[in-house]
Amino acid sequence: MHPARRLWTVLEPLHAVVYFGADVRAAGKAVGLRGFWDTYFAFRAAPLGAVGGAAVTGLFAGFEPGMVERSLPSAWTRSSPQACLDARSAVSAAALRAVGVTDDVCAAAVSLLSQLELEPTGRPIGAANAVLPLPADPVAALWQLATTVREHRGDGHVAALVTAGLSGLDALHLQTAAKGLAPEALRQVRGWSVARWEAARESLVARELLDEDGLTMVGADILESVEELTDAAAWSESLPVDEVVAKLTPAAVAVWESGVLPDGNPIGVPRPS
Repeated sequence: MHPARRLWTVLEPLHAVVYFGADVRAAGKAVGLRGFWDTYFAFRAAPLGAVGGAAVTGLFAGFEPGMVERSLPSAWTRSSPQACLDARSAVSAAALRAVGVTDDVCAAAVSLLSQLELEPTGRPIGAANAVLPLPADPVAALWQLATTVREHRGDGHVAALVTAGLSGLDALHLQTAAKGLAPEALRQVRGWSVARWEAARESLVARELLDEDGLTMVGADILESVEELTDAAAWSESLPVDEVVAKLTPAAVAVWESGVLPDGNPIGVPRPS
């Protein structure tokens, strides 16, 4: 497995508590947001400032535009980017501590991850996260570094999709077929109408990337090329990946074993082997 993907498999579960943690919705409401999706979009977009829905639709990829625009920019009339940054940091650190992630492990990982040199070109979400000040709390600092690395990788993944001629909606269809996810559940989670969802699938069938049995060999090859390009573009030789993975695998496993992160999750992260 590519070092960048190995790193992702341990950092993504740590980051993902900001989506799946039991107290996240309440944390959003406490700073003026209306519910889960308001909280998701505002918390994740907060490093970019009071950005609007159109920009976030393009940057996040895969969400139906109207779904995003129901939350942004109106969320910024009820809360502020700084309030969202503070809230997401606090609730994520609390969620990691609740599953047993310790200060000592986090401090050691923060020391290593702080060495990582990330190229900001074409990485708007990653770059915006990278310039945020690291909290003094080592657990919150680890969550922020994990978030910066995953968002940097995600920016590159979107670029790889565009290079392959795929939209965010196309990618949802291919990943659904490749990973055995429930298509109807994913359609609803990402806000797509049945008509738009089926039209995208028919387009992929016409391109011979999907058929009635699922992912074709051509589709699988394109999907793997996207993943390979994502890994290559996310990689930096400045990081001792083996050491980071060894230190953080127990923490990632703890998140999985707690049940916070569900199997078959829409972000597609696998359990560490």
